Amino acid sequence: SSLVKAHLEGANLMGSSLVGCDLRASLWGANLMQADLTGSDLRGANLRGANLMGAKLTGSVLSGASLNGCNLMGVNLQGIDLRGADLRGANLSNANLKGVVLAQANLQGSSLENANLEEADLRGANLSGATLTGANLLCADLEGTSLEGVTLTGACLIGTRLDQ
Repeated sequence: SSLVKAHLEGANLMGSSLVGCDLRASLWGANLMQADLTGSDLRGANLRGANLMGAKLTGSVLSGASLNGCNLMGVNLQGIDLRGADLRGANLSNANLKGVVLAQANLQGSSLENANLEEADLRGANLSGATLTGANLLCADLEGTSLEGVTLTGACLIGTRLDQ
């Protein structure tokens, strides 16, 4: 089904099944907790401040989505393309971002505590002021990434590419 350009600001879609749905819409502040968004198209969607905790996003497309202030705590984002996404101030604590493309993404001030960023592509991303305490950055690519004010206490940086 298609909800392109729909206005779903603040909608309570908790636990909803939106499998394969075209959600290029305004979901600002929506509650999508535990929602099944498998294979959904969220390109360029406005998900500012939305709660996606426990949501299933396997096979979804989120490139260019606005996710600033979004709660993605513990969400499995493996295999998701977040190239150029706006994730300022997002909560990605304990999220699985293994191999995720975050090139040119804005993660300024976001929380990535204990997140799995193994083999993630963070080239040219903005991580200024982000918290990566205990994060796994094993073999991640941080070439050209802005790391000003980043907290990396206890983070695993083995094999991480940090070329500027």
